Amino acid sequence: MKIALVGYGKMGKAIEQLAEAKGHEIVLRVTNANASDLIDENIRRADVCIEFTGPTTAEANVMRCLNAGMPVVCGSTGWNDGLERAKAAAVANNTAFLFASNFSMGVQMFFEVNRLLAELMASRPEYAVTLDETHHTQKKDAPSGTAVTLAEQILAAIPRLHEWKPAGPVPTDNDQLAITSHRVGTVPGTHEVAYTSAVDTIEIKHTAHNRNGFAAGALAAAEFICGKSGVFTMRDVMGIGMR
Repeated sequence: MKIALVGYGKMGKAIEQLAEAKGHEIVLRVTNANASDLIDENIRRADVCIEFTGPTTAEANVMRCLNAGMPVVCGSTGWNDGLERAKAAAVANNTAFLFASNFSMGVQMFFEVNRLLAELMASRPEYAVTLDETHHTQKKDAPSGTAVTLAEQILAAIPRLHEWKPAGPVPTDNDQLAITSHRVGTVPGTHEVAYTSAVDTIEIKHTAHNRNGFAAGALAAAEFICGKSGVFTMRDVMGIGMR
């Protein structure tokens, strides 16, 4: 499989190392320094594009690749308003698009546990819900995309909660879910959901030890969508049926 890496930072380099170890070929590497190389001629040398840049550049990068007819795996977060446009572009160009806020297979399992726990706690108003996430200081968005996904799963399951908001000095209202974000050192990513009552606390937590899990998941997603058309999620990659 020939891969175009759009974004060649720590994640891009981790993906490159895993991809080449599996016999794949990196045919294009795009950074801020050579962004002008992201043109149709170069994009079409690949079988699939993997995009990891940031919230200000992701949509333009993704749309350029999709409009060139190239399947795209995207892990940039913080551009939710553009996701529907990207999905529509994939369909219009008869190609594939897969976005995930987190590509770790472990986090995907964590999402499933989070969804189920929220459903179980929906009828338990005596439990207050909190969400806490910690990432490295170079993380460009806060809350993290993974935290937002966790929050949206909780909101979908618990009717008494109507919105999430970043935690601040003013306590949240009873119908709001607060997300507390920390930026510390080189932490790859830690996410914790807690349900606390007067008598006990129920907690679930995922801790990433390095970036390899994210890179492996992104590469698996690229292998999955290569040659396909349509809009996919990591649940498709992992073969997890809809609940």
